[in-house]
Amino acid sequence: MASPEEAASGGGQPPAGGARRIVHVDMDAFYAQVEQRDFPEQYAGEPIAVGGTPPRGVVQTASYEARPYGVHSAQPAVEADRKCPDLIFVSPRMDVYKEESRAIRTILRRYTDLVEPLSLDEAYLDVTAPKTGPPSGTLIARRLRREIREETGLTASAGVGPSKFVAKVASDRDKPDGLTVVPPGEQRAFIADLPVEAFHGIGPVTAEAMRELGLRSGADLQEAPERRLIHHFGKRGAHFKRLAMGNDDRPVKPDRERKSVGAERTFREDIADPKAMLARLERIAETVARRLQSAGPDGGPAKGRTVTLKLKSHEHEVSTRQTTLGRAVGEAADLLALAERLLRRPRPPTEPVRLLGISVSSLTAERARAGEQLALAFP
Repeated sequence: MASPEEAASGGGQPPAGGARRIVHVDMDAFYAQVEQRDFPEQYAGEPIAVGGTPPRGVVQTASYEARPYGVHSAQPAVEADRKCPDLIFVSPRMDVYKEESRAIRTILRRYTDLVEPLSLDEAYLDVTAPKTGPPSGTLIARRLRREIREETGLTASAGVGPSKFVAKVASDRDKPDGLTVVPPGEQRAFIADLPVEAFHGIGPVTAEAMRELGLRSGADLQEAPERRLIHHFGKRGAHFKRLAMGNDDRPVKPDRERKSVGAERTFREDIADPKAMLARLERIAETVARRLQSAGPDGGPAKGRTVTLKLKSHEHEVSTRQTTLGRAVGEAADLLALAERLLRRPRPPTEPVRLLGISVSSLTAERARAGEQLALAFP
């Protein structure tokens, strides 16, 4: 009879009569941790924020010493500085982070070829049939965390479960340097205790709409009729229901090719002024540029030739404006310039908007040549 630890691991195709064993490995405040490791005399034990500086910069990663003050990723640096007066801003060293990420992935691939990177600092592993080690997701997760610490000096948290959704949520349960295991027979109870905000695809606006309907937890979603969720949230309602019931059979896809990278924001209040829209687009462009840094092969940088601006009106009507360039772009300033042109051409939106988004497609690992300037190739 399998032990609870053996039963708790999760991955691709389950063995006969068994469950999948999925491990989600997530580095702890990755960029900040690297800086604290490399420069302990300056940053060890200090609240630091890796990213841009005030007044226009954005926090990419905050150390755990900074987080109790309310400092977090994707936050304007000026706001982070206000919340934590002793905060130390550190310029990112992306080449160093990418090299560390490659070393960590080498460790992960010792146990399985089914490794699906999500970014430089996190990945799914299917260890249902590992290349080496015990047939236990829990024991493999422990080994992975130990080897990462011994070989890189960095800590990682991990979640183990029978599905990608459960493993990913579990990895965030005991951070930093923690391990959470959810056996297959306990996943429904684990999901029932989750707030709706923990579900992928449920952001602040959707969560608020759910609370107005009396839906606050995974248990509420489990009990809600699927047709009711579809009525209020469309196809996403069916997706939320499946996740709540533990029905997530998405496989771990190694070396997946990303077709596009984007970000969008839904606002609590509709925006009618194009200048205000542009201000929101600046932060969105910075988020997309940051995500592009790890969207290429092996977690390297990527750029794209097609840029799309997404707008959703206050009446929930979605429209897009798109342009394809002669060369790939990926810098935040380039993306913002293109988004501004798309916003104003053929004319600014005549209706208030509740959502704005930027996405980049036709991706390539190509780097721009030194001195090359952006050509805004609009008809």
